[in-house]
Amino acid sequence: MGVRTSGSTVTKDNGPSAAEGPSAAAGPGLDPDDLPDGLVVADETGRVVTFNAAAARITGIDPRRALGHPLERALPLQDLEGRAWWQLTSPYGGLAIRRGQPERNLLLGGREVLVSARYVRSGPTGPVQRLVIGLRGTEARRRTELSHAELIATVAHELRSPLTSVKGFTATLLQKWERFTDDQKRLMLETVDADANRVTRLIAELLDISRIDSGRLEVRRQRVDMIAAVRRHVQAQTTAGQQPDRFLIRMLEPLPDLWADPDKVDQVLGNLLENAVRHGEGTVTIEVGPASEATSTEGTTVTVSDEGPGIPEESMSRVFTRFWRGSKRGGTGLGLYIVKGIVEAHGGTITVGRAPAGGAQFRFSLPVAAPAFMG
Repeated sequence: MGVRTSGSTVTKDNGPSAAEGPSAAAGPGLDPDDLPDGLVVADETGRVVTFNAAAARITGIDPRRALGHPLERALPLQDLEGRAWWQLTSPYGGLAIRRGQPERNLLLGGREVLVSARYVRSGPTGPVQRLVIGLRGTEARRRTELSHAELIATVAHELRSPLTSVKGFTATLLQKWERFTDDQKRLMLETVDADANRVTRLIAELLDISRIDSGRLEVRRQRVDMIAAVRRHVQAQTTAGQQPDRFLIRMLEPLPDLWADPDKVDQVLGNLLENAVRHGEGTVTIEVGPASEATSTEGTTVTVSDEGPGIPEESMSRVFTRFWRGSKRGGTGLGLYIVKGIVEAHGGTITVGRAPAGGAQFRFSLPVAAPAFMG
């Protein structure tokens, strides 16, 4: 626990702005050590009166070395160019209309810290009575940056191969059109078409990820016949060359009316069936039925299972994360992440486990949604 002087509990002062950081909003009687972010408060003389446990953890500073000491000595922050932050910003001086500092990345003893500040004044332009400082570690931001970097690297890798193929075949056809037979031309154009479709799918995946991460994935609900949708996807697999007897459809009727986004339901079914065919073995079983009694809402449940080696137990928790691949046989590792986002955007759930025959088993449930709630 952080050490605090008597009476150092933070009080609420007219509410902070969005840029002033969450720690500035501590209410009356709130223990600063209960805050998830670091909180440092300096009085009107610039001496530290509050230094909570999260601040101690983030900065590595013992609160006993900070409390009662001048702010610039207790928390010697520097900007990324090595300049002393408190001298640079002069919170107790300068323009009297300033209300704080937005969050920014600063240095403290060689470590990076995200810092925001609020100036609590005695009046609209009065002197600063308290300086409230919010601190956050940079680990979460770094994880986000690494995730974005990995996404960019994956996309660049996945785009390079089909675009190189498209460029090569189109350049060859343009330069040597007369030298090829009609069959050769058709083969090259079919390859170009397949690679263009691959690029289109990748771009669609990126757009879906952006919408899922930002909470902007739209669900346009219509009445969906789940059994017809499953049959359509099985037919597409057999048309593409799979043996019809590889698929087994089980229907448990009657099914409740389902209102969902048909395009996104197709996306979920297509991904799960493709995974079962590509990474699994034996018969692929698709079971469609009403949601089990264990679920709290009425809906439809679809289970897709195969008879392959299945997913290792230690990998189960990572299946729906970005870039997880069950094998090295192609794919961006984004499909199941998108599937989970689509199902949850419908208010549903999706799980993974081991099928009775030993393979992977994916089960998703979509709740019934009345037309009045269509998105």
